[in-house]
Parts: sequence; C-alpha cells; structure tokens
Amino acid sequence: MENSGAGEKFQQLVDLMVRLRAPGGCPWDREQTFDTIKPFLLEETYEVMAAIDARDWKELSGEIGDLLLQAVFFSQMAAEENLFRIEDALDAINQKLIRRHPHVFGDETALTEGDVRKRWSEIKAEEKKETSPGEQTLLGSVPRALPALVEAQQISSRAAQAGFDWENADQVLDKLAEELAEFAEARRKVSREELEEETGDLLFVLVNLARFVKVDPEQALRKSNAKFRRRFGYVEKKLAERGKSPAESTVAEMELLWQEAKP
Repeated sequence: MENSGAGEKFQQLVDLMVRLRAPGGCPWDREQTFDTIKPFLLEETYEVMAAIDARDWKELSGEIGDLLLQAVFFSQMAAEENLFRIEDALDAINQKLIRRHPHVFGDETALTEGDVRKRWSEIKAEEKKETSPGEQTLLGSVPRALPALVEAQQISSRAAQAGFDWENADQVLDKLAEELAEFAEARRKVSREELEEETGDLLFVLVNLARFVKVDPEQALRKSNAKFRRRFGYVEKKLAERGKSPAESTVAEMELLWQEAKP
C-alpha cells in the first residue's frame, strides 16, 4: 500500500491546528491547555480500541485520525510555549525505533519474539541510565497513574524479565487456588480491608495467568463486557415483549433467557 501522500496530509493536519490556535482561529481551540485536552486523549484511545474490537475498519480509520489530532494538538501548544515542536516528537520516535531494533537496522540478530522483547528491555534500561543518572528501580518508570489492570501487566512483566517469575502457568493456577482460599477466609472474618486486599491479590494473579497464556487481560475483559451487554440486552428485550422489566422478573426466568442468548 502506497503512503506517498502521508507526509503531505500530516503537514495539512499540523497547519490546520496552527490556524485553529492562531489569533482569529477557533475560540474553543485557543482556550485549551495541556490539562483540558488530557481527557480527550484518553477518550479517543478507548474509541480506537472499541473500533478494533468491533472490527469496524472504516470507524477505526476515523478514530485513528482523532487520536493523531490529539498528538498534533499537544505539540502545537508546546510549540507556542517554545517547549518542543511536532518535528521533535517525530524525530524522537524515529530514532527510538531504529535504536531499539538493532536486529533490523543494525548487525544484531533476534530469532524469536522473546529475543526481541529481552533486547528491547535492555536497551530501554540503558536509555534510562543515560537520561536519568543515579539510583534507578526496575518498576520506577511504570507510571502510577495507569489504569490498575495495565499497571499490573507492566510491573509483573518487568519483574518477570528480571527473573522474578513463576516457571509455568500451572504454578500460577496453584497460586490462584491459594489466593481463592485466602479470599474465602477473609469473607468469614467480614473484614472489608482484608477482602479488598485479597480481591486485589486475586486480580493480580489473574493478570499474570493471562500473561503466561499470552492473552491481554484488558482486551479479554473488554470482550467479556461486550458479551455481557449483548446477552443482558437480549434478556431485557425478551422480557419487554412479555410486558415485564428485569426488576419484575425472577432470577430463574432471566437465567432461562440468558441461556437462550448464548450463541
């Protein structure tokens, strides 16, 4: 697929944002700041993910455009404050891709995905030492502001790369059984604090189990959420045909419809 026009179209997007932020441009765009735009960045990211889940490629094309707009918006605000320009951001990612793929752009060899991931982590650690000299911790660079599920993925993966890990998925399943037993014990104590802690431990082990079987837990949960929405929607629709709502129905009645909703 040819991308000869990509540079021209990207420059058009940059120019449009410059115009929108310039005197006489759009009042709303001119009033925005780094902090006010942050929520839109997150929103657009999730809309990209939703389009991928739906396999709606036309929608995905538009959502990726919206996501690109956020990057250009942030960069334009930075340029206005003489912090950096969009060219600097592009240079940074281009150089990073070349630097972190020495098996493609250099003379190193990587035969497996594991080789690539290991070398990527090593290069990233070397970069951190150069840009942030002094004491470094393995998990220190994982942002604490990440959604908890994503944070669990990242910190467990980094610990695993350092050798702190189970040997196989069966051992993780054993740990899950152990945590379930501890959760059951916490329930008997009726301690909210202990229940919260044990619930967190269960979720953390499940994230690691997903890592061992090479499943993205965020995507797996999103698909389960979509499945639940679809099936419960079927239950509501069928109950409505009978002139009833879920609140006016029994669990047994809804369970029968739930089973019907399964493919």
